[in-house]
Amino acid sequence: MGKVIAVCTSERRGIQKKDVQSGYFSVDWGIDGDAHAGHWHRQVSLLSADKIAAFNEKGAGVVPGAFGENLVVDGFDFRALPVGTLLRCGDVLLEMTQIGKECHSHCEIFKKMGDCIMPREGVFTKVLHGGVIKEGDNLEILEEV
Repeated sequence: MGKVIAVCTSERRGIQKKDVQSGYFSVDWGIDGDAHAGHWHRQVSLLSADKIAAFNEKGAGVVPGAFGENLVVDGFDFRALPVGTLLRCGDVLLEMTQIGKECHSHCEIFKKMGDCIMPREGVFTKVLHGGVIKEGDNLEILEEV
C-alpha cells in the first residue's frame, strides 16, 4: 500500500504544479482545475516519492509538483508496474495508460541538473471512477495486467 504525499495542479501547461493538498478527480477528465486534464490517456500523472528523494540527493532541491506530476506517492515504484494496472485511492479508480514520456523541450530542472526523472519515472493514468484524493490517503494496486 502506498501513501499520497502530495496532490498537485497547475492552471496552465508549461509551469510547475503546486501542492494543493486535495483534488476532485473527474471520470475521463482528471483533476478538476488542472491544465493537463482532458479527454485523453494522460489525465493524471504520478511519480514515486523515493525517486524525487533520490534526485534531491544529487542537489536538485525540488518539491512535489516540480516535475509536473499530479500525485506524489510513497511506497510504489510506478515504473515497475505494467500499463493497465488499476490503482484505487478511496472512491477514485485510476488505470495506468503510459510509462514515461518524451520530453519535447528541456525543463528548468533539466537545465539546472542536466537530467529530469519525469520522462523515465513518471506514469500516466486515466480516471475510471471519480472522487476526492487528499494527502495522507492510501493508494493500492488492484490489478496488474
